[in-house]
Order: sequence, then structure tokens, then C-alpha cells
Amino acid sequence: MPRQFFVGGNFKMNPVSRGQKESIISVLNSADLDSTTEIVIAPPSLYLIPLKDTVRSEIQVSAQNCYYKDSGAFTGEISPAQLVDANIPYVILGHSERRTLFHETSEFIAQKTKAALNAKLKVILCVGETLPEREAGQTAAVVQKQLQAVVDVLQESDWSAVVIAYEPVWAIGTGKVATSAQAQEAHLDIRTFLSQKVSPAVAENTRIIYGGSVTAANCKELSTQLDVDGFLVGGASLKPEFVNIINARRN
Repeated sequence: MPRQFFVGGNFKMNPVSRGQKESIISVLNSADLDSTTEIVIAPPSLYLIPLKDTVRSEIQVSAQNCYYKDSGAFTGEISPAQLVDANIPYVILGHSERRTLFHETSEFIAQKTKAALNAKLKVILCVGETLPEREAGQTAAVVQKQLQAVVDVLQESDWSAVVIAYEPVWAIGTGKVATSAQAQEAHLDIRTFLSQKVSPAVAENTRIIYGGSVTAANCKELSTQLDVDGFLVGGASLKPEFVNIINARRN
């Protein structure tokens, strides 16, 4: 069975006003979108519920992070149980900004991934290497180490609710983008790793999406790669060109 193309928009800590948020949603609500693509947008937590109530029904909403406990004295955190109760179906975990700026380890991210899946959330799990790691030929080893921490705590059946986002850190927000060949190589390495460490079926069925300065100009070529199953879009998800990225596979 072919893997459904997936396009996620990670708004990060944007926009800065409700008015700007409404403008972004207005563009999406009025756009002609490819009905065969799964579309998910991840606004700041403040906007999750109001955005869910105003965006068109075929666009799903994701949190950008969550904790591994359901409740308690964890100031500033959101729990998987709270997201489920609010009918938010997805959460992004392991983004490089969480790993670098907030010092989240792969083991901690794995713990949060397991908690989110146990709560029946779906997870967009981010992995990727830095520029020095790529230049040292360590891309596969770094990504596999990040994934292994998650493999260690999940059951095979858990993977049906996971989308893996390969995001080379050197390409996020820099304007640099992996070539289509570099993206395909990294995605194939991930699929091979899943086949060896989890199962061939999980490897075949898990969607592996690319993130890192994806734009309307480069999305078409990237989308033709055999193991690129979609995109996790940052800055461009705040612009009208996000529609073009959603429609990357449309002829």
C-alpha cells in the first residue's frame, strides 16, 4: 500500500498576533489543496484550540511539544492527556531546536514519544545531523543513534502512529537545503535502519518526511524521490507558498 504524502507546517514561535494567525488560516481555508495529501499545522500552544476551531476540517492540528507526565507540578508544560482531551491529534517531538536550545536528549525525547503514543497521540519525530557531523561523514550514525533511543522503548505496533521527519540541522532556517540526492540517501538509510531494528513492514509503511528550508521552488524535485514521503515546513508554512508545497505532488 503506498504511503500517503504528508505535509506539516511548523509555525514555531510565530505569528506574534492573532490577526496574523487569522490571515494565515484564511489563505489555507480558501486554497485549492491536494485532497490526497495529509496536512497538519503546528501553531504555538496558545493558538491550538482556536485554530482547530477555525481551520478547514481536512487540515489537522499538532502541538509543537509535550511532556511525558499527564499532570503535575511541571510549570510551562503541556501533557499528552491535555492534548487528547482538546482533540489535538498530533505532537512534534525531538525537533533540533528542542535538542540544542533546550538540551533535550534522545533518551528524554524517546520517553516523551512513548508517553504521547500511550495517550493515543500521533507523533512527528524529528532527527537530523549538524553541519560538522555531515562533513565528518557521520550523518547515518547520528540519525541512527537518535532513532535507536526511540526504538528501545516502543513496540512494533507503536510505529503506525509515528511520522519521522529528517531535518538536517544545517538546513533549518538557513536557506541551505539538502539536494534531492542527499535527502533520498538519508531517508533510505533511515528506512534500512527501521527494517533492521524494528521490522521490514514498519520500514515500508513509516512515512519519512524532509524538513530544512523547504520552499515552493525546491519542493517539486524533492517530492519525486522514492523515500521522501512529504515535508515538515518551517518559515514557508507562514506564507502563501505553503499551498504550493502542500500541492507538490499534484501534476
